[in-house]
Amino acid sequence: MSTQKALGAQGLLASELGLGCMGMSEFYGPRNDEESLKTLDRALELGISFWDTSDAYGPHTNEVLVGKALKGRRERITLATKFGIVRDPNDPAKRGWDGSPAYVRAACEASLKRLDTDVIDLYYLHRMDLKTPIEETVGAMGQLVKEGKVRALGLSEVTPETLKKAHSVHPISAVQTEYSIWSRDPEGEGNILDTCAALGVAFVAYSPLGRGFLTGQIKKFEDLAADDYRRLSPRFQGENFNRNLELVSKIEQLAAEKGCTPSQLALAWVLAQGGHIFPIPGTKRIKYLEENAGALSISLTKAELSAIDGIAPKGVAAGGRYSPEIMSSLNR
Repeated sequence: MSTQKALGAQGLLASELGLGCMGMSEFYGPRNDEESLKTLDRALELGISFWDTSDAYGPHTNEVLVGKALKGRRERITLATKFGIVRDPNDPAKRGWDGSPAYVRAACEASLKRLDTDVIDLYYLHRMDLKTPIEETVGAMGQLVKEGKVRALGLSEVTPETLKKAHSVHPISAVQTEYSIWSRDPEGEGNILDTCAALGVAFVAYSPLGRGFLTGQIKKFEDLAADDYRRLSPRFQGENFNRNLELVSKIEQLAAEKGCTPSQLALAWVLAQGGHIFPIPGTKRIKYLEENAGALSISLTKAELSAIDGIAPKGVAAGGRYSPEIMSSLNR
């Protein structure tokens, strides 16, 4: 069972292991809403009540799905959603960014309606709009807190400097960034992981299983569905794929020695990096949800953590975590 702990310093509580809902609606092969709703039911039974969605997923359809799962038990879930990535439902491949105060309000109102709820527990700026100063965006987000539409604020993929600026305008409860055994960019002196700890901000680790690669379930490029967006990811292509497969085989070996699955080892590693860290592995299947929950009972020794550091130092993954075009949109 996942227990709850403080998420940031503004009074929000969340399960130490969360659930990323994105793949239930898009990106990772065909969707099955019935199966996803059963998975959300099971998550709650396991105490995994920190659910993460966004208006960009679908677009919009993931919030509607999560909204259905909230019915009759809203108070038991710590609900996180995001805004800032603008997608055209008629051409979802097109992307824009908007952090203007007017858009902050419009996006929030639309999310509340789709989620069929009166309040969002954690409202993230999904990606920074370089045309709008972060102080203006966060100022508008803070107004939503005053009005009771939102309980706490978050940012995604921002630099320590951006976080500090935002935090000076309104307390930030969480920063969400990719973090896993093969994506260790947030680490290092003065980096975002330490900055969050110093400011009392929770760090929410998305893709803690390396977009599924660290599970050991993906053995060849053809294992990915034809419409799986990972086919466009540098780490899943060509020679990068083969080199990363070698890394995963070493993780599989360590997991076998520990008596757990590679997924459980990867999640236990993320959890071991700091008490303010909340991994949110995504899945649409009960089988994998239950496997992920098993990571909560795994404790890694100093020797085991050192062994993982030895095979997966910072920068070990072959290829960028996104395409150059998407990487250019991140606040770095």
